[in-house]
Amino acid sequence: MSVSNQYYVYILFSKKNGTLYVGVTSDLVKRVWQHKNKLVKGFTQKYNVDKLGYYEVSNDINSAIVREKQLKGGSRQTKLDLIEINNPNWNDLYYEII
Repeated sequence: MSVSNQYYVYILFSKKNGTLYVGVTSDLVKRVWQHKNKLVKGFTQKYNVDKLGYYEVSNDINSAIVREKQLKGGSRQTKLDLIEINNPNWNDLYYEII
């Protein structure tokens, strides 16, 4: 019996065109909630990066990690473009997934 899991690569932002953060998780709602409630120590807490701007779904953890590294290593413009194309109003998508 195999268990089908989903993994999420996500981009958080502080404000439109503000500070960005890329992460990967198996529970997107819980993880963004943790960021919003400042339970994740470090970068996102320090720079108030807690709005979900973009996410991708994968069924394979290894693919998700590769994609996360690709985005983290890519240009800021690439990350901005993903948000702008998929979420042009810079809505906090967290409220659409809960």
